[in-house]
Amino acid sequence: MTESAENDETEESVDLQEDKFVRTPPEDLARRVFDVNPVSTVVIDSAGSYAFANERAAETLGRTNEDIVGRSYAETEWNIYYDDGSPVPVSENPVTQVLETGEPVYGFEHWIELPDGSERWLSSNSAPVLDDDGNVEYVVVSFEDATALKRREERLTSDHVRRLEFRTDRTAVPPSLRVADDEIRLEVDSVVSLQNGTTVQYMGTSDLPASEFVTAVEEVPHYHDARLLSSIDGYHRVEAKAESATVSQVFPDLGGRARAVVIAPDEVRFLGELPGDVDPRQAASGIRRFHPEVELVSEDLVYSPQLLYGVVADALTERQLSALDAAYFGGYFDTPRTSTGDELADRFDVTRQTFNQHLRKAQQTVLRHLFEKSGADAR
Repeated sequence: MTESAENDETEESVDLQEDKFVRTPPEDLARRVFDVNPVSTVVIDSAGSYAFANERAAETLGRTNEDIVGRSYAETEWNIYYDDGSPVPVSENPVTQVLETGEPVYGFEHWIELPDGSERWLSSNSAPVLDDDGNVEYVVVSFEDATALKRREERLTSDHVRRLEFRTDRTAVPPSLRVADDEIRLEVDSVVSLQNGTTVQYMGTSDLPASEFVTAVEEVPHYHDARLLSSIDGYHRVEAKAESATVSQVFPDLGGRARAVVIAPDEVRFLGELPGDVDPRQAASGIRRFHPEVELVSEDLVYSPQLLYGVVADALTERQLSALDAAYFGGYFDTPRTSTGDELADRFDVTRQTFNQHLRKAQQTVLRHLFEKSGADAR
């Protein structure tokens, strides 16, 4: 062998040794690096048990390393939830997906309930470690505490609204509203809260004849004393009193508004809005009091600066705002009127004089902000 060939072989051997060292560090070094890694990291074996957890992971999960290692990732005690508060099924856990497919799962966001009862948002990435036969031997999961980021997002969304859509099965509506095909959309115009804890709700639809609409509303256990307000160009508006809480009330109770109920052959959807800085899980929890199987199916955050309504609502008392809402949605300002002052006062269980007093003060506040406040601000 020539000296040149011998040198080439030596250099190739050194290169291979260096490459092997880079790809496979000594076991002791790998373990030490794993332990001090600033990113929370756990390793799960093919049987689904935690094989390793570094110090940062134990701290993030609010547990000790001894409490993690050896346990199954599928235990319900880990308390893993989606945004809307529904538990993450084992079948939808990224670790399950990696074990079944051998493909990584990145950017999975969820929240967990720690042993002390506090909540923490996590963002995780999961990747497989394959054996020589290409089977998943381990799953490596790295995750970060995203709680501070979520809180920052909430502060930045104060000028936004969240448009939410929840879904449940058709048993959420009375039999007369269950359809075989197409859809029925019931618009929710307003939910007016009264002093005694009851509400007056205004709804409308063009998908049902007027008589069927009134009948269907009266079949809902929460409602009574439903009356038709108007029928114009095929669109019918109804007023109904609710003695107990309703799904539509969940949204205004959280500072938002209910928008519609959509009834399809196999499902019912509840549409509503919340202020951008309100956690949608609160709405999901409220609706589950009526329909335990409900799930959040869509969420859209849109910019919505504070307009005149928000300014005026802040300036009105609760009774003044309720009187104004009821007068507007009840048709008091329509020509001809679809509700008289006496009818509205009766809904509020107050005298006509008291109702008129609340309504006049509300109107004065609206006009003052429109003509005086806005003009002063412009100057």
